[in-house]
Amino acid sequence: MPGRRRAPRPGSRRQPPGTGRPVRGERRRRHRPPDPVRIAPGPVLRGPRQAVTAARHANDHYAALVRDWPGRFSAFAALPLPHLDASLEELARALDDLGMAGAGVTTDVLGRSLGDPAFTPLLAELDRRGGVLSLHPSGHDAGSPLIAAHRMRWMVGAPTEDTVCAMHLILEGVPRRFPRLRIIHSHLGGALPMLLPRADDHLPWEAPDVVEKPTEAARRMWYDTVAHGHVPAVRAAADSYGADRLLFGTDFPYQSGQQLCRAVSFIEEALPPERAEQVLTAGARLLSRRQAA
Repeated sequence: MPGRRRAPRPGSRRQPPGTGRPVRGERRRRHRPPDPVRIAPGPVLRGPRQAVTAARHANDHYAALVRDWPGRFSAFAALPLPHLDASLEELARALDDLGMAGAGVTTDVLGRSLGDPAFTPLLAELDRRGGVLSLHPSGHDAGSPLIAAHRMRWMVGAPTEDTVCAMHLILEGVPRRFPRLRIIHSHLGGALPMLLPRADDHLPWEAPDVVEKPTEAARRMWYDTVAHGHVPAVRAAADSYGADRLLFGTDFPYQSGQQLCRAVSFIEEALPPERAEQVLTAGARLLSRRQAA
């Protein structure tokens, strides 16, 4: 029928990565070290027993998935936050026994900032190990009823949580204090690329105790490229952080089929070929650095 899109044929160039013929560039990358699976962060539960049980169950499941697909996937560990001692214990099990690539947590823990001193031991342990910390919005509307009551939890609330979390870490000096810790933010860091010069200008009177400018601190962290195919957003992030701070990311399974293919092609459209290739393969290099640490 005119105007109706056909589903991609098996083996066609339009197939999503990993099915049939690879999309452009994937054939070259398939023999390189695997990029991590962006696993959803672990459940945040007030009860320590339930939190530990859920995190262990999730991590055992993720580890089995990695074993079933050797050389293809890596996983980030779920942690039973806000229970710090249990989280440190599960982190050690996940990294040492299960061989996971790092940890995945939400941008806040029951409304508490990750920059809260209570979480410093976790950040310090990951730093000691040269570990990776992957962050994802918690879906709590950034604590705002103006978001919660107006159907914007994920379209506006999620990138707002990304932005607020990044600024919390910057203002608490986390990237500077823990230089071996590799922090990955979701969704290009939300609105951060547009706000960094403003934050620099406001620092002297809003946060005069902060010793490193936000524009400098932001370049110590990494950012995935989930931007729903928006080319200007990726260009702004590359200009703000440097293309070497961007990591290929998808919103799978929420983006699948042609949207998943677009997660690759829009990076190739947005950036010069060498920089696009750098972004599309950055996850493997980041994990290689952790393993060599």
